[in-house]
Amino acid sequence: MEETIAAISTAPGTAGIGIIRMSGKDVFSVLKKIFKPIKEESIEEIKGYTMKYGKIFNPETSEIVDEVLVSYFKEPKSYTQENMCEINSHGGTIVVRKILELCLKNGAQMAEPGEFTKRAFLNGRIDLTEAEAIMDLIESKSDNQRKLAMNSLEGKLKNYIHSFREPLKKLIANIEVNIDYPEYYDIEEVTKKDIEKEVEKLIPKLQKTIEESKSHQIVKSGIKTVIVGRPNVGKSSILNTLINQEKAIVTDIEGTTRDIVEGTVFINGVELSLIDTAGIRNTDNVVEKIGVEKSLELLEEADLVLAVFNINEELSKEDKELIAKLNKDKTIIVLNKDDLANKINKSNFDFYHIVSTNTNSLEGLDSLKDEIIKMFSLDMLEETDTFLANNRQLTCANKALETLLKIRENIKSDLPLELIEIDLQEVLNELGTITGEVYDEELLDTLFENFCVGK
Repeated sequence: MEETIAAISTAPGTAGIGIIRMSGKDVFSVLKKIFKPIKEESIEEIKGYTMKYGKIFNPETSEIVDEVLVSYFKEPKSYTQENMCEINSHGGTIVVRKILELCLKNGAQMAEPGEFTKRAFLNGRIDLTEAEAIMDLIESKSDNQRKLAMNSLEGKLKNYIHSFREPLKKLIANIEVNIDYPEYYDIEEVTKKDIEKEVEKLIPKLQKTIEESKSHQIVKSGIKTVIVGRPNVGKSSILNTLINQEKAIVTDIEGTTRDIVEGTVFINGVELSLIDTAGIRNTDNVVEKIGVEKSLELLEEADLVLAVFNINEELSKEDKELIAKLNKDKTIIVLNKDDLANKINKSNFDFYHIVSTNTNSLEGLDSLKDEIIKMFSLDMLEETDTFLANNRQLTCANKALETLLKIRENIKSDLPLELIEIDLQEVLNELGTITGEVYDEELLDTLFENFCVGK
């Protein structure tokens, strides 16, 4: 936190502009060594939230590197609440790297992944839910994902978690006063009935939040979808038709697809990450055999399995072996090529979700898309301001809920107030871990290492 850090904040490659960012107490000292504003003025005279036009130069050779615009942000009114500047240069890999190199040679240190946002958190500008929302916003691939990230970024989740923590803090404080100063008669006595009353309010509220968050996780994370079946049943055609792109090779030759082919489509604003796998069959071909093994491994990892069968052919031994490997709770049976004669009876499948399709047109897959919407209730997802955005937050909420349920049982068992207070403190800490009011360095390192450098 004592070092002045610098990093490139824009993506690598050719672009109109590139941005090099610096933050720390010595930002303006570093900048002064490499930047000449057109209008000569001292750093002290430059106001925050202003931009200055000038040139970046190499102080060792006086060579002009680029014409730039520099944005000034003075503490505490900046992203990190430290002195900051952003050097807006012409885009291009060489230019931005050269400017970053000059920053590092003249007093700045290379920023670690997510270090700007980490400083914003440590300096109290944002909490952990807002920090995570920043990365979610950057990685958004749909408008629904953007909206969910903005809810957390605006502090709605933070405020909601505080609505749990505040009554708990008050309750714990009153219990401690009762325990430490039993001789004072004018202090409000906290009874187990008072604790039970508060716990009974919090349990259903937290349960509802957890359940809603689980259903909304698919909006953020998407649905990992694996397409499996024998060769030539139309798996690759289904992938190509859904994504409206000829991504997978389609031929009449069995075993054309030997490795996984991926594509993406959005249904009701939710991303389906589609994986077309090698046709599952017994084969002596070494390469194809490896592809079949990969296909079977992906069955376990998938959120959704599209098991494709040719409706124009009776079920083979290999089809039946595949059916035995399927989890009916996450599988849709796709009877493809329904424009041909039907030779498969649906009663052969003891599955909840069965559709008939063809890939002659996009409309031929309407029944499949409708079944996916039904299976994941994509038409019933309601917008919520209290969405727990990731597994870390959900894990903390679940631990808090488990402890609340334990407290309820302990009250019934007439455990001493001192022991119940310990559990209440545990709930408070778990909820505080969601927002970052309670944290350890290992948690922060793990969280921010997934950020991009420069953010």
